[in-house]
Amino acid sequence: MEEEAGSRGSARGVFITFEGIEGTGKTTQMIRTEGALQGRGHCVMRTREPGGTRIGERIREVLLAREHGDMAPVTELFLYEACRAQLVRESIRAQLRQGGVVLCDRFSDATVAYQGFGRGLDLGLIETLNRTATDGIEPDLTLLLDCPVEQGLARVHHSLGAGTDGRHLEMDRLEIETRSFHERVRQGYLEIASGNPHRVRVVDARGDVDRVHEEILGHVVRLLQERGL
Repeated sequence: MEEEAGSRGSARGVFITFEGIEGTGKTTQMIRTEGALQGRGHCVMRTREPGGTRIGERIREVLLAREHGDMAPVTELFLYEACRAQLVRESIRAQLRQGGVVLCDRFSDATVAYQGFGRGLDLGLIETLNRTATDGIEPDLTLLLDCPVEQGLARVHHSLGAGTDGRHLEMDRLEIETRSFHERVRQGYLEIASGNPHRVRVVDARGDVDRVHEEILGHVVRLLQERGL
């Protein structure tokens, strides 16, 4: 008989999340980790929040659009949770049950950091909504890529530069938030890491991309070996 949804939703696979403030290189590191794991024969699904599903990508457009600067913090919170609920039920749970590896760019920790510490919303409310949206699924490993806010935002400016069609790309609604907002988010992430040492690994994202990748891969490989995968 199939287990009831528990801490990992009856999962046999491994769920790894990548977290961090803007400009820490999460996407780059996720892609490199995906390639390394596929090279080792693992079945890997790479996804993101907000987004990851047809519905989620539409919600992402609303959340990140600069013209929605008047969005109320609680509205923002509910949209993120709705996106997460769809992603868990449509994609993540199934992949884990099949024994695969799921790599996700942001998950429930991001809501605590951004909407809790950043926006100042009630952490108890966020915990309740996260628990409902995730259906009890929690990451097995969270890689927190950390760097100073100033450096992260500078990277964002540099990476936007010009699009492939030569047009200048704009920062999204969250990227253009105040420096103090991003500082609160970073502090929130560090507090999450301090309170969850069994799950969260803080990775210094200031250095060379190759060095960061090797550190991340080391954490991931150890987890897979522990799980016999």
